[in-house]
Order: sequence, then C-alpha cells, then structure tokens
Amino acid sequence: MKHIRNFCIIAHIDHGKSTLADRLLEYTNTVTKRESQAQLLDDMDLERERGITIKSHAIQMDYVLDGQPYVLNLIDTPGHVDFSYEVSRSIAACEGALLIVDASQGIQAQTISNLYLALENDLEIIPVLNKMDLPGAMPEEVKDQIVELIGCKRDDILAASGKTGLGVHEILEAIVKRIPAPVGDPDAPLQALIFDSVFNSFRGIIAYFKVVNGEIRKNTKVKFMATGKEYIADEVGTLKLSPVPKDVIKTGDVGYIISGIKEAREVKVGDTITLIERPATAGIQGFEEVKPMVFAGIYPVDTDDFEELRESMAKLQLNDASLVFEPESSAALGFGFRCGFLGMLHMEIIQERLEREFDMTVITTVPNVSYLAYTTKGDELQVHNPSDLPDPSKLDFVEEPYIKANIITKSEFVGPVMSLCIQKRGTIVNQSYLTSDRVELIFEMPMGEIVFDFYDKLKTISKGYASFDYTQIGYRQSDLVRLDIRLNGEPVDALSSLIHRSNSYDFGKKICEKLKELIPRQQFEIIVQASIGAKIIARETVKALRKDVTAKCYGGDISRKRKLLEKQKKGKKRMRQVGNVEIPQSAFMAVLKLD
Repeated sequence: MKHIRNFCIIAHIDHGKSTLADRLLEYTNTVTKRESQAQLLDDMDLERERGITIKSHAIQMDYVLDGQPYVLNLIDTPGHVDFSYEVSRSIAACEGALLIVDASQGIQAQTISNLYLALENDLEIIPVLNKMDLPGAMPEEVKDQIVELIGCKRDDILAASGKTGLGVHEILEAIVKRIPAPVGDPDAPLQALIFDSVFNSFRGIIAYFKVVNGEIRKNTKVKFMATGKEYIADEVGTLKLSPVPKDVIKTGDVGYIISGIKEAREVKVGDTITLIERPATAGIQGFEEVKPMVFAGIYPVDTDDFEELRESMAKLQLNDASLVFEPESSAALGFGFRCGFLGMLHMEIIQERLEREFDMTVITTVPNVSYLAYTTKGDELQVHNPSDLPDPSKLDFVEEPYIKANIITKSEFVGPVMSLCIQKRGTIVNQSYLTSDRVELIFEMPMGEIVFDFYDKLKTISKGYASFDYTQIGYRQSDLVRLDIRLNGEPVDALSSLIHRSNSYDFGKKICEKLKELIPRQQFEIIVQASIGAKIIARETVKALRKDVTAKCYGGDISRKRKLLEKQKKGKKRMRQVGNVEIPQSAFMAVLKLD
C-alpha cells in the first residue's frame, strides 16, 4: 500500500490539465507512441471538438523512482464551473492534487473554488506553473499569487510545460515524495467508494471505485450499501488505457467492477461496496449531494419517443451523475422531463449528447431556477415550473434563490462588470485587490438572473479575463410575476417564465418581437401577446398570407369588391378559430438568446 499514490489534477479552464496529463502518461510509458494523441483522456467527440474536459477520467501509471516501483492513479478533472460536481467526486478518491496555474494568466476563479474543495478534503497540494514556454509567461508574479493563496514556500512551486515536456520528471518525483500513501486497514471488512460509472452496451454497467478498507476479489459476492442490491463480481481490475482484469484489488487502489448490472438506477455514485460474507457496518461518509442550479424541460419532438427518451436519460445519468430529472407534462409539448443542470453549458452538453449518443431530437424549454411560493393560506410550495405558480389572487409572496458571486477580473474592467451585476439586480458586498491589477468583486444576486447569459456577457465585457464562481446563500422575498406568452389568446406553457416585475415589460416586448420574426406566416393572422395574469403588456401580429380575391373584378361598382373582401374576412376569422400554430424549435432557443 505504501507504494500507491492517488492524485487528481485541478485547474481553471484552458490552463493545460489534459495536455499535462498526456505528458505524464508518456513519461511513465503508460501509452506507446502509436497510441498517443493529444488530449488522450478526453475520449468523447464533444470534448475534443470543444477542447474542454466534461468527464473525470481515471488511469493508472507505473513509475520507478530510485529502483522502487510505484503505482500512480491519476484522475483528470474538468475545469469548467458547470462540472464542479465531477471534480468533487474525483477529490473524494484522492490523497493529493496537482494545482495547475497558467503562467501567462495567473490564478482564476475556478482555480480557487476547486482548491477549496481539495483543502476541505485535506489533500496535499502540489502547485505547478504550467505553460512556461509561452512568451507571455509571468512566472514571478504568478508565483506571488500562489504563495499568497496557499501559503506555500516559493521553492515548492514546480515550473512545467505540458507542450514541451519541461519539468514533467520533477512533477512525478514530487507526486511520490510529497503525496501521502493511502491509509486504510487491509484486514478490515471491505469498504470501496464508487466515484464514477459508465454504461457499456455489452457488459452492462461498469462502476469505478477506490478501496478504502479491505480488499475485493474476483467472483466474490458483493453488496451495494445505498441500494441494498447484491451481485457477484464477475470481473475486477485496474484502469489502464484499456481495462486490465486482476484477481484482487487491495486497499488504497483504484479499480473497476463489472457485475452484469443492467439497471441504471441500481448504481449510485458515492455508494459503498462491501462483501456479503463480512459486511462493513457503515458506508463511507463525506460525499456531497449534487445541487442543480438551472431547471429546464426536455421533451421529445415526437411524443411516441417518450419511453426511449427515459431510457436515454437514465443511461446518460450513469455517465453524468449531476443530471437530475423527473417526468412532467405540458399542454403544448406533451410528456417530457423536468431536468436539473449545474449551469447553461451543462444543459447544452446534455442536449448535444442526447442527440449524438442516443439519436434523440429534443425540445428544451426556457431554463429557470426553483422558487418558493407562499399562498394566502400560509402553505409553502416549491415551484420548478412557472406554470405551477398559484393564481395571483391566492399568492401571498414569492421567494427566489440568491447566490454569492465571486468575480475576479483585471482592474480596468471593474466598471463594466459592476454595471452588469447591478443591471442583474446584484448588490456589491466586497471589493478587494488581490494584486495591483487583479480585483476580486463579491456580489449577492438572484440566481434567476445569472441563468441565461450572464456568464457569456461577463466574458464579453472583460475580454475573457473575468472568472466567475458562485455559491448558494438561501432564499429571499422578491417581487416576481409570471409572464405568459399567448398565441391567439392561448397561453403556451413552454414559453412562460417567472421574472422580476421591473424587467417584465421589457422582456415581454422583446419576446413578442422575436416570435413575430420566427413564427412562419399562416393563412390566418396570429396574435402574439405577453401577459401578466389577465393584463396584456405587449402585443405583435403575424400578418396572414392573403390571396388577391378582387383580381377578377375589373371595373364595376365598389360594392362588388367589398362583398368579396367581407367574404374573405369571414373565412379568415373562422380559420383562426380552428387553426393551430406550430412553434418552431428555433423560437424556444431564441428566447434564451434575447439580446
């Protein structure tokens, strides 16, 4: 056990985690030259196309130092704030972390939030300055920031470059020397923590675990403690580039188990595996529950595909434990699911993955957050969907979730960032200078305001330099109203949203104008209205396609023309009563990108 090291890599987006992981694999000869490719651990097409890590990836490396072989288990983690749940799970399976900071960009918000996650779990932190080969690198300034942040010695900071391979041997040596070996009792009953799972269409569900106490052998009977289900371990092994079957996985090591599980809901990430013969008395504690930040409805385009969508979502949930969903129905879209995501990027990725991996074309409704509504009788309701909000006459008040936003930016962008936050109903709590030109701003603002496009706007006004992280701080009372969009008087529930009264007129007008452009013209006129309760606050009209019925009247009395036009008018009116309006998918998406 004392020759095992478990560590993960944490950093902000684009600070070079995956590239450095490639170098570590190359220098420990885990992959041959033939197998190696850039971003080796990012095996999803989507990850390669966007150049981001979405999933945590575990891999085992063998390393020899001073004639002593060591086993290194590396878990590469995502850097984007939307996937911080993946990071928290990886950290639970490690004893140390490489904190990677881009020498040309310095410390950014996500670096700090992931670092706090690691410190809460008492991990040994090895700071690494990456991208030292860039002409824009500022090693001295960035070292000052790191020393200030974690209070380490300047000599403890390693300089490296994932691209050229500079400093990789020093990193490997530091991992062995500084990171403690896993602690655990090899003779105790088995306790193994599941930190990830994937679905394989031939073998069923493969769960990845770290053995905390005891050992797990092939063909023994095991029990998953949270679900209480029992299985036989058909195959256990370690994770190299491809899985390597073993007879036994001992204390402190990371491995995988295949036991022919077919049902997605039988594996819970954060669960404990134990043996049936000698069960452990309790599961492993200290694993955080996922808290979705953005809620949106996902509906199949064709209502017959509902069951297929349910299957796809369950398989996707295995691979991405931070996805939460429950069935719901909508008058306009039929049956679908109300899903909880960690952010807008997460929502976009899930939608893409449903289309790519499962061939499901889906409609996504306007995202929102969950609110608490209090009725005049004193009942408290949790509202995930604007259409569930009680009637204004029965409603006493509504509370919305607030967050504490932590924004780090260059001092020249403080003005625009502040005005953006104030425009989003934020109040400034604190402003402090980290260095002479880096400012940390702390705001309290409603969660609902950052759901749509806050992050994108923040990046735009700060030329990509601002970094953003947030934590929830509870619910506060707010003057919220439900804005309904009506087509020919019928409300479309998929487009309704809860919004602050001061923004509602503006927002309603914009949506109506946008829908007027997007809804195709019909044989009858379509009236698009935005309403709060019974009060209409904005209106646009999509004009009808008309046939020139007076073309055959050449000459004669005006009353002949009028008679034909009146007849057409009656027909149009009748058509409007029976005709229904199809809303294109682009209209739902356009609401998200209103500006």
